[in-house]
Amino acid sequence: MSIALLFPGQGSQYAGMLQHLPQTPAALQTYRQACDTLSRLDGVPALLDSAEALESTTNTQLALHVASVVTARALIDDHGLPIDAVAGHSVGAFAAAVISGVLDLDDALRVLQIRGAGMERACAGGSWTMAALRGLSARAVQRILEQVGTRTDPLWIANINAADQIVVSGTRTAIETLRRHAPAAGTTSLTVLEVAIASHCPLQAETARNLADALADVVTGKQRCAYFANTTGRRIRHTPRAILDDLAQAVRQPVRWYDAVRLMPEVEITATVQVPPGHVLTHLVARQNPSMTNIALDDIGITAAVHRARRAIES
Repeated sequence: MSIALLFPGQGSQYAGMLQHLPQTPAALQTYRQACDTLSRLDGVPALLDSAEALESTTNTQLALHVASVVTARALIDDHGLPIDAVAGHSVGAFAAAVISGVLDLDDALRVLQIRGAGMERACAGGSWTMAALRGLSARAVQRILEQVGTRTDPLWIANINAADQIVVSGTRTAIETLRRHAPAAGTTSLTVLEVAIASHCPLQAETARNLADALADVVTGKQRCAYFANTTGRRIRHTPRAILDDLAQAVRQPVRWYDAVRLMPEVEITATVQVPPGHVLTHLVARQNPSMTNIALDDIGITAAVHRARRAIES
């Protein structure tokens, strides 16, 4: 019986979120380290979590990473939460890699700036977005995308979050066409996300190459816990370089969160704890694995979360 720590991706952010981080010794030390590193990166605003700053994909990813790693350090180092696995959704995978011991915080922030800038550059000059569909399987969604998408207005599956919850990337024109066709195919809802990029799709091939180059020279640390990969949904243990490969390639491939969630009980994960912001990942895990203990810190707070997670693995 073991605990997996979950790290959310873009879309969970909110203005001022870095003002609500834990004030424990490890958390404060980690936050100071992150701020020092960010101050040495070109173009990063002093107030990273302001509403204006969060309009930038790059700033949002950096802010989410800081929030995730700082909170995880408080959980593990200051509250003694025993972690056996980590899983991050999209950009959350970078925080998962840091907490696993494979990636240094400073390296992660530096590479994340490259990631965010590359994603924005890949979508510059176009009108791109993403949308979440409910009610259809990935296979059914793929059939619709092949019918609706065109060479000039493409559509791709970006995230497989649940058996019936799929996120797609594409042009805004293609997404609007999809909105008109999706109900007839059985979709119960289609929600356009508040993003101006198309991620986890072939459009980000150059970003993936740049990430691979940036990560090639990174010195990996010893892996301390299992890591669930975005690109495969499988568990990675004792192979740090495979984690860096996953971080590089996931930006151009679909996030297979559903596969990771299905695997968790098979490898004896009995509890999950999602760090802030939000509780989206907790809900996705609970839908698939209702017998597991699934906790979001934003719902019950850090002390109660640690106590509840410990009870789940000790019972």
